This record gives sequence, structure tokens and C-alpha cells, in this order.
Amino acid sequence: MRAINPAADPASLLPDIDINRIPRHIAIIMDGNGRWAQQRGFPRIVGHRNGAAALREVVETAGTLGVEALTLYSFSSENWKRPSSEIDALMELCALYCDNEREELARQNIRVRVIGRWQELPAADAIARIIDATAHCTGPTLCLALNYGSRDEILRAARSIATDAAAGTLDPDAIDADLFDSRLDTAGLPDPDLLIRTGGQSRLSNYLLWQLSYAELYITDALWPDFTRDELLAAIRDYASRDRRFGALTPPTQPNTK
Repeated sequence: MRAINPAADPASLLPDIDINRIPRHIAIIMDGNGRWAQQRGFPRIVGHRNGAAALREVVETAGTLGVEALTLYSFSSENWKRPSSEIDALMELCALYCDNEREELARQNIRVRVIGRWQELPAADAIARIIDATAHCTGPTLCLALNYGSRDEILRAARSIATDAAAGTLDPDAIDADLFDSRLDTAGLPDPDLLIRTGGQSRLSNYLLWQLSYAELYITDALWPDFTRDELLAAIRDYASRDRRFGALTPPTQPNTK
């Protein structure tokens, strides 16, 4: 998988869209790998392998467009319910990607972040290596949600705050949305502007429930291995056509800079 190219010109792909209307942060639920394989008579893992090609194209395209952060739902905490053979293959794919790409991502100044309980995964050593190798990078962020569940993330943040309050190091009256944000795995990232879900399902699947409060939702029937550059551009065009009012009657004069 090639790295994001932060120096590319967004107008080369979306000349009809105001650059200021391109989302800063895109979150994606990459759904449909297994169904893609089953429709073709292949084992489910073949779908995951073919999904890597779609991942490559999406990351490259997002980088060309100047997207600041791309967060990908790669392995949920609920995915442990799948057959052990599929989980083992997914962990092998994860480790292979991390080890093969860390030097190139660092060269391209791409910072990799991982959210969720990734330390519990069999691929944890490879994940740690790619995080360490790109920790100094100051360009776009590629954020991987691995062994991630939003309810678990929220509970961990709440426990952290409660522990500090009980210890007397945090005034309960000082607890606000910004403080809560700072205890989440995504601390420091802007909230996603756009959520894309492939595979035609209309649910959030325990993904970034706090952070997606005002995200625009885009659902496509395309299964993830069939999600092309054109599909991503169509989603961004749709996003750019919407008026984001954040509860007000008119859109804000300035974009969300959280």
C-alpha cells in the first residue's frame, strides 16, 4: 500500500469542489469483504486480501485531496466472534502491512495512530513498530481502529476521569466536553466530518459514537473491495453539497476547527 502524498494538488481530482469543502477528517467502515468473496465462491479471507487494493486507492486519494486524517475501522472488538481461522488470517495481514509499510509511511511524513485495545492483539508487536516509526511525523494521520469498540472507549475515558476525581486531582465542575475528548483514544484529532460506510448497511456498529455526533453520513451499496477512487470522490462531492448547520439555522461562517 502506498503512502499518502501530502504534496499533491486536490484540484487534480476535484476541480469542481471548493477546497475548503473537502472534509478534514474522513472515517470509514470498510464493510463487505466477506460478502464480496462469498458471492464469487471464495473463502472470506480472499475478500480481505482484495480489500487491501481498495484501501491502497482510498489512502492515496485522500492524501491527494489534502485530507488531514483518515480513520479506518479495521478490526472491531466484536470481530472476535468470527471463526478463529479468519481472525488468524486478519492478524497476519495486519502484521504484514505494518512491517512492510512503516519505512515508506515515515518517509512520506505520515503519522500512524491506532485506537482501541490493540495491545491485546497477536499483531501488537508489528503495530507498535509502525507507531514508533512514524511518531515523529507531522503530516496527515492514518488512524487504524484495531480491537476497537466505541462503548469500551467511552467507558475507559469515564473511568479515567472518575479515578482522577476520586483522587482529588480533578474538580468535577471542570469536567466538560473538551476534557472528555482529551481522554478518548482519538485525543488531538478533529472529529470526523464525513462517515462512509460501504456494503449498504445502515448502522454505526459501535464506531466513534462520541466523535460522530455531527458527522455527515454516506452509505454506499458498494462492497469494500469494489470501493474505488470514483466512489470516494462521489462521497466527497455529496458531502460538499450539504449545509452543515451544527444545530443552528444557518451554516457557521467558519469551518469546524476542533
